[in-house]
Amino acid sequence: MPSYQELIAQREQLDKQIKEAVQREKADGIAKAKVIIEQYGLNASDLFSRKAGSSRGPSGKVAPKYRDPATGDTWTGRGKAPKWIEGKNRSSYAI
Repeated sequence: MPSYQELIAQREQLDKQIKEAVQREKADGIAKAKVIIEQYGLNASDLFSRKAGSSRGPSGKVAPKYRDPATGDTWTGRGKAPKWIEGKNRSSYAI
């Protein structure tokens, strides 16, 4: 059974090997990506642009569905209900 010090030395050696492998594989991946980019004439917007209808990121403002006649405050119907509509019939506040 190896001693504690021997295990620590093995771990340090493995950590070094892992770091070298990551650097080597990263460099290989970058080289392959460069070949494909050049082969197809790609640019950054081809690779990283958002497509229409994507489910990622904000989708814009939501139109309000309810209005408080007393103050004119509005609510979209999303999230926690404001105090002026809480526990009341929402149809009477519908826009």
